[in-house]
Amino acid sequence: MVPSRDRHVRGSDQRREPMGRLLIAAGVILIVAGLLIMLGEKLPIRLGRLPGDLEIRGKNSVFYFPLATCLLLSVLLSVVLWLFGRR
Repeated sequence: MVPSRDRHVRGSDQRREPMGRLLIAAGVILIVAGLLIMLGEKLPIRLGRLPGDLEIRGKNSVFYFPLATCLLLSVLLSVVLWLFGRR
């Protein structure tokens, strides 16, 4: 007996569905990130220049670490991923 092709095709579609959703979510995230970069100067909160971001100026050098921005983005990303994972 020859295995049915319909069963093979349906199983293949089930494996592709999560990948499609992942690609759509990644596209939406990239669009939102692009809009934030384009409109960054006009936003009331300027990412990268929040209170708590470290900037140390030396005689001939500058060290900058956006600590508060990293924490804020981490919390936001954690909430978004938690919401998507709740299904």
